[in-house]
Amino acid sequence: MATINSILGDLDTSELGFTLTHEHIWQSAAGINTAYPEFFDKEAVVDRAVALLNEAREGGVRTVVDVTTLDLGRDILLAKDVSERSGVHVIAATGFWIDIPRIFWGADPDEVANLFVREIEEGIDGTGIKAGIIKVASNDRVDDGLTPAAEVVLRAASRASKQTSVRITTHTQAPVRTGDLQVAVFESEGVDLSTVCIGHSNGTTDLEYLTGLAKKGVWLGLDIYPGGPAPQSLDWEQRTIVAKRLVDAGYANQIMLSHDWCVIKPWGSRESQEQVQRRNPDGYLFITREVLPRLRELGCSQESLDRIMVDNPKRFFEGS
Repeated sequence: MATINSILGDLDTSELGFTLTHEHIWQSAAGINTAYPEFFDKEAVVDRAVALLNEAREGGVRTVVDVTTLDLGRDILLAKDVSERSGVHVIAATGFWIDIPRIFWGADPDEVANLFVREIEEGIDGTGIKAGIIKVASNDRVDDGLTPAAEVVLRAASRASKQTSVRITTHTQAPVRTGDLQVAVFESEGVDLSTVCIGHSNGTTDLEYLTGLAKKGVWLGLDIYPGGPAPQSLDWEQRTIVAKRLVDAGYANQIMLSHDWCVIKPWGSRESQEQVQRRNPDGYLFITREVLPRLRELGCSQESLDRIMVDNPKRFFEGS
């Protein structure tokens, strides 16, 4: 067992339970929450988040890893309020998504790493609430590599992780295999790859790519459910078959399932928001209500499902 940072303080990994390892409570953009608070009804967002996480808790969810970073409008006090009122453990993130502020584009990775370390060891925004995971992102290949800004952040995350032993989780575009590029950076920085989860890996059916990553020693985050409406996006059944194929290939010990869900994403039209809700009326319980029963139908044992949803997140955070 080990102790990790949660929004409400130290959390023993034995208390993690059924864990969703890549989720969001709230998203906007850096600074919007404080600069333009009238643009959204914060109280309504909190009430809805508490209701959804109460429902999730009644459905067996015990922990949510909230990978909302500064550039995604992270509101650490909002997340704390939601965790306190719902009784669900929430783990907060340092790092960046793809909207990396320009000031960091050409920065020294060591300087950026120091900022991540501060949020892990001292707290976020002067609150004393400590980050428990480092989030990084890579969307596109540029000349068959990462953008310079993304590479700065990945190297900074690597160094912060090595200094603090806090795990790294990533956002990728699996169809263009950006996970391979991320792993190459982590390897060059000497990161223990068992401390890294390559996210959104169920965005592709390319088993060669996925097993190649797993053979390197990283975790595979199968953490897009149910999936988007775009024609090229896999539906949830296809994503679930990918999970079963990985189990059959012997990688049940290296996969974790999550949704990449959010109570509200305040961008797009009201109609698009309603479409998102219609696609997934189950919210944080879609995996519980749809994916796990389907995996049972496909032949997964309950032991394997418990390993994926309970044991694997615990082992990921413990390093065992």
